[in-house]
Amino acid sequence: MGVVSWIVLGLIAGVIAKALMPGKDPGGCIITILLGIGGAFVGGWIGKTLFHTQLGTFFDLRTWGLAVLGALVILTGYRLIVGDRRRD
Repeated sequence: MGVVSWIVLGLIAGVIAKALMPGKDPGGCIITILLGIGGAFVGGWIGKTLFHTQLGTFFDLRTWGLAVLGALVILTGYRLIVGDRRRD
């Protein structure tokens, strides 16, 4: 996939992950894109390690599912780490 495809995938996967886990998270559009791109990398690793599958093409449903799954993992990890700091 090209750079533009990664940015679009990142934006959409990040938005979907934030919609599935609503709450107060920092960042705007750029952070959401980075969340989705990082989620695609994490999701690709999860898919390769656990399910023995790889990211496919841009229009492949498997690619989108793994990207959103990875973004949810990153978002959950962020909330576990930073969530305790905000309560102080």
